[in-house]
Amino acid sequence: MDLGFAPDRPACIVIAGASRGIGWALVQQLLLRTDVGQIFALTRSAPQGGWPNDSRLIPLLGDLADEPALEALAAKVAERCSRLDMLINTVGFLHEDQGQQPEKSLRQVSLSALQRSFTINAGIPILLAKAFLPLLRGKHRCIFASLSARVGSIGDNRLGGWYAYRASKAAQNMLLRTFAVEWQRLNRQGICLLLHPGTTDTELSRPFQANVPEGKLFTADFVAERLLAVMAERVPEDTGQFYAWDGKLIPW
Repeated sequence: MDLGFAPDRPACIVIAGASRGIGWALVQQLLLRTDVGQIFALTRSAPQGGWPNDSRLIPLLGDLADEPALEALAAKVAERCSRLDMLINTVGFLHEDQGQQPEKSLRQVSLSALQRSFTINAGIPILLAKAFLPLLRGKHRCIFASLSARVGSIGDNRLGGWYAYRASKAAQNMLLRTFAVEWQRLNRQGICLLLHPGTTDTELSRPFQANVPEGKLFTADFVAERLLAVMAERVPEDTGQFYAWDGKLIPW
């Protein structure tokens, strides 16, 4: 799979939310590639079992919702890389075991739930773009991708419910679509993508898997492989678009 990395230098990559689920699967698959030079794993904690013994992998621990902390992490990456070839955000929030749950009706909507969902699902992606913008500028091919969700599509919303999650993913879509417009003036080879991974067997989806059709619950490894394939197929003219794991466009 040709991800379009420059042939004369190993790629420099940032994965946000790298210690579990799809983020962890992406790290492992990218480490198998000989054209990858360094992977910066941004996360709040180490993965179960610890990090692999690979000098190309550089864990950077911090709270990505803390803007000064995120700026400090970006500065650490800049000390080692003069530019980024890929940044993938896999951080997302839907529920917690003993706390916030997806709303089934308007009566369950609360300002605190909206604020938390917006901070993680919409705030972190655009703050990543802001913090790493100096490494995204230039004339080189670069992919900035963030996991969205089909339920964040306003045009595809037929079931209702899940107010905070739907709205925060829709907000992410608008923020990164807007970023794509500005970024195109700073790097005409930049490609900003919103990606729907499908229903993946992770902690985020586990309580809601009972009604998933047969064959539509994916492993994190399968999703990571598919998302990389979708990214490999994209060109600068695709920037600011919303794609599913199978490469099909999703309506806003």
